[in-house]
Amino acid sequence: MAADLSQIVKAYDVRGVVPDQWDEPLAELFGAAFVHVTGADAIVVGHDMRPSSPGLSGAFARGAAAQGADVTMIGLCSTDQLYFASGSFGLPGAMFTASHNPAQYNGIKMCRAGAAPVGQDSGLSEIRTLVESWASAPEPAATPGTITERDTLRDYAAHLKSLVDVASIRPLKVVVDAGNGMGGHTVPTVFEGLALDLVPMFFELDGTFPNHEANPLDPKNIVDLQARVRAEGADLGLAFDGDADRCFVVDERGEPVSPSAITALVAARELAKHPGGTIIHNLITSWSVPEVVRESGGVPVRTRVGHSFIKEEMARTGAVFGGEHSAHYYFRDFWNADTGMLAALHVLAALGGQEGPLSELVASYDRYAASGEINSTVDDQTARMAAVRAAFETRDGVSIDTLDGLTVTAPTWWFNLRPSNTEPLLRLNAEAQDETTMTAIRDEVLSLVRATD
Repeated sequence: MAADLSQIVKAYDVRGVVPDQWDEPLAELFGAAFVHVTGADAIVVGHDMRPSSPGLSGAFARGAAAQGADVTMIGLCSTDQLYFASGSFGLPGAMFTASHNPAQYNGIKMCRAGAAPVGQDSGLSEIRTLVESWASAPEPAATPGTITERDTLRDYAAHLKSLVDVASIRPLKVVVDAGNGMGGHTVPTVFEGLALDLVPMFFELDGTFPNHEANPLDPKNIVDLQARVRAEGADLGLAFDGDADRCFVVDERGEPVSPSAITALVAARELAKHPGGTIIHNLITSWSVPEVVRESGGVPVRTRVGHSFIKEEMARTGAVFGGEHSAHYYFRDFWNADTGMLAALHVLAALGGQEGPLSELVASYDRYAASGEINSTVDDQTARMAAVRAAFETRDGVSIDTLDGLTVTAPTWWFNLRPSNTEPLLRLNAEAQDETTMTAIRDEVLSLVRATD
């Protein structure tokens, strides 16, 4: 096998350029290995709108079926729709997507039955080893599995709407930017029958992303949405990423709403349903999140950045909800998996259940001044991290922890500095009680990170 799997098998998924780094014959081997490692006699497979997705997912299905597994193909879907199918059918699943990566990329997000994640420590490394061991397709099973098709979109939409009461909301005008991704496929069905005046943007499924990158966390990719919300006089705007598992919100002024504020808002709503429940948040979410959780009678649990850590803590603690500052939102009622669509329905229910604008609604959940994530390219991550630590660890009233990178906390501010696992970058997030303090801390840390000595 000529492909270098070390380049495409990541911590949580498979991802690379097609056909340069991987292709349909390799996808077929991944399908066979997936069946061997999970021990599955049946699986479910879905794909996004990328040009290479139908061929790759079909090859994966053939590889799985050749090993004796029955394959249910659900076709075009969002990643959380695949998780729904895995959870509701009780089957392992594979989703073909590269999320917001450029058109030439594709990937596979895999899960066990009930949407339990498959990552490096939970099966992905074994799948890679098995694929590397095969020079060609492995010996087929005595009885091959079947490949059938099934549409799950309406069942997925009905399940989401069974978890949030959106039937009685006041009429709202909402602009949705699907970024030519899978939101254009799922939103019309999920929003059907709701008191919403839907203004669609870029709903045409197009894996070449002709309008903008389908990554709403990058400010340049929500400029069109912001302008349209203002022009339409809409109540809010929603932006989905390429595989529509993340959702980003802008208010009636076209201003971005912090994902931490959305995490706090949804946490309060979930705690109203599940009093005393546990809420997971990663360590770069705002101080607002654990504050709101405690005020709402819940138990906040802080974890590392990354969906595998969130899902592990969700399962360990029985948490009802988890949120990340990257706009991933996880729900116990959704098999601990992440679904931006369910978070969006919570925002619509909260906004539509009262008369004020969204900016007022989220103000109580957005209490601090934040820097957002700032990336710096460095020659030596370890040395730069050490320099920052040395500059702060002797100061009065400062505490330091290393749960994920370096977190420095003082009474009125905190910052986290984390190395990227895949690039020569350090990622800074800072927050303070006021803008002046945040700016000063942010700039001091950046000067140390970017020092040239």
